[in-house]
Amino acid sequence: MEPKYKRILLKLSGEALAGSNKTGLDYDVITEICKSVKKCADAGVQVGIVVGGGNFWRGRSSGAMDRTRADHIGMLATAMNALAIADVLESLGCEVRVQTAITMQQVAEPYIRNKAMNHMKKGRIVIFGCGTGNPFFSTDTAASLRAVEIGADILFKATLVDGVYNKDPHKYPDAKKFTDLTYSQVLSEELGVMDSTAATMCRDNKMKMLVFDLSRPDNIYDAVMGAEIGTVVYE
Repeated sequence: MEPKYKRILLKLSGEALAGSNKTGLDYDVITEICKSVKKCADAGVQVGIVVGGGNFWRGRSSGAMDRTRADHIGMLATAMNALAIADVLESLGCEVRVQTAITMQQVAEPYIRNKAMNHMKKGRIVIFGCGTGNPFFSTDTAASLRAVEIGADILFKATLVDGVYNKDPHKYPDAKKFTDLTYSQVLSEELGVMDSTAATMCRDNKMKMLVFDLSRPDNIYDAVMGAEIGTVVYE
């Protein structure tokens, strides 16, 4: 069976890497996620990953701290997560490169688009750390930007909910799930699946997105193979 998508950008939240601990890294959880990513790579899919940092640091809840500095701390948190994912993927036999938007040449390559695409064409998984490298931009925006830059067929947003709902399903039992919707709806109805900057970038660049539940890590592989899961967002 042929994969439906040849090149994907997978957005992982930092919280997903913490498992039930809510903070830090749960290697059992990360290993299950990485096994699914490896299955995608073994099927010939080119994989890029953007990871958040919420398991270590939430800049918006940093209190009186200067927002720019708080965001810089968050970028460093994503670099730690990127290295952890790389370590697990390599232990499973994958070739991996970590590229960061903030230069830290002793631990990772600087982000260079052509180099990233060359790695992917050679079958290497590329993990993008440090968001966009700029404060005031979320890792969702970084994922949207990298997806467009590398010419991904689709942006996978792996979350802790099984799709997009009209309201928080954890709080409202009558919340209705969308099977598909447009970025214009996401923006006009303030659905909260991603911030407005990220949604606008995807909309303006016609980047399709699939939002699905990561509590079953094999959803990553199933989605690559074309399974009907989660919510498709497009324009």
